[in-house]
Amino acid sequence: MNPPLRLLAVGPAPDGLAASPWGPFDVRPCASLEVAAERLAHGGCDALLLCLPPRDVERVATWPALSQAVLDTAVVVVTERPDPALATLLLARGVQDLLDGARSDAEDVARALHLALGRRRLERDARGAGATDLSTGLPDQVQLLEHVNHLLALREREPAPMALLVVRVEGLAGEETGPEDATAAALRRKLAVRLRASLRASDVVASVGRDAFAVLLARLGEPDAGAGVAAKLARTMARPLRVGGHDWSVALRIGVAQYPAHGRDAQSLLRRAFAQAVGSVVAADAGFARLVEGARGAAANDEAVEG
Repeated sequence: MNPPLRLLAVGPAPDGLAASPWGPFDVRPCASLEVAAERLAHGGCDALLLCLPPRDVERVATWPALSQAVLDTAVVVVTERPDPALATLLLARGVQDLLDGARSDAEDVARALHLALGRRRLERDARGAGATDLSTGLPDQVQLLEHVNHLLALREREPAPMALLVVRVEGLAGEETGPEDATAAALRRKLAVRLRASLRASDVVASVGRDAFAVLLARLGEPDAGAGVAAKLARTMARPLRVGGHDWSVALRIGVAQYPAHGRDAQSLLRRAFAQAVGSVVAADAGFARLVEGARGAAANDEAVEG
């Protein structure tokens, strides 16, 4: 018999889900999205089930922890009479499936979770084959973790402090909170260019979701120097970006995981940095992608992108 699939469940999971032949599932209830975010920060789950009323499902699209959830787990949402536009947005953000709670029983939900986990594994294998985010040209999560693991192996022989940062852009993945898709895509590319130009050649910048980047600081002079680099990046990334003939400002959340204090393996460090980015105070401007009237001082590497 296969081991139970570890399932975090926010809201009332259908009766009989745990023993379904599509599982079995080890159902771990969470009282809220905030509790689920804390559990995700510690890993150890295969899927996330969100059984929520319509008013709460709208929060999922802009839930800060969703970026991490869709990278690490299969996410399925169940709600009554789901709105088609919201369903499209959630699927674009990485949610695997969205079911109508009024028409779905435990077997329907179990089957959706089983298939979502299968698709998640196929997507992970496909990312491993490519290992590059095509929209930015940066390494993706798979390649980043390979870099980290390689570096950790070296650190066993040559101890030295290092850090992993997650830079999350507020609102970049939610259409209703940011500009139109073409502008958001151009902003993401330009943010990647600016981030890469702000770091040393030995550091690694990767794409780890629609609204997040990771930075591997390969060697630090002091164990806590990563916080200083994060502060520098917050100031640099706060400068307006020129896109589509307009200047835009962005809001960031930055999380820092230090090696070895916060973990000794790649997944633990990335989860820690993601959790810090989700819970940190917003850096830079207080709103995502706001038009900045009369802004000056775009970085020299920010080429003009007309949209």
